Amino acid sequence: MSSKILAGKVAVITGGSTGIGLATAKRFIAEGASVFITGRRQKELDDAVAEIGGDATGVQADSSKLADLDRLYAQIQQTKGKVDIVVANAGVLESAPPRPCSSSLPTQRVTSTPPTSTSMAAGRRSERRKLPARKLSRELR
Repeated sequence: MSSKILAGKVAVITGGSTGIGLATAKRFIAEGASVFITGRRQKELDDAVAEIGGDATGVQADSSKLADLDRLYAQIQQTKGKVDIVVANAGVLESAPPRPCSSSLPTQRVTSTPPTSTSMAAGRRSERRKLPARKLSRELR
């Protein structure tokens, strides 16, 4: 009999309603974790939570806004009391406007949330626990 390696753990996955974030959430649930996913669009969050199943919760939040992250962590504190894992996955893929180019490659531009925003999710967790961010990253390894 195999044990679930994430049993009892609480995970936050930003950008968890599609793509890699959604796949990560499914795997974490399969391994026994409680998962909070975030995204900007409520319908996609609701669909993702239904698809993930288990102990998944969707929270509408923009990872680049501190007020949204504060609301997210307040909800987690109230329902679970802790966060064990943070997956800073939120990002945006935008198509670039047409422009002349010498390559046959498609012209797309990938923009993620600003680096400071990506680290805010983990930073908010360390603030709540009064840990320096460096110590937090070592603790998560």
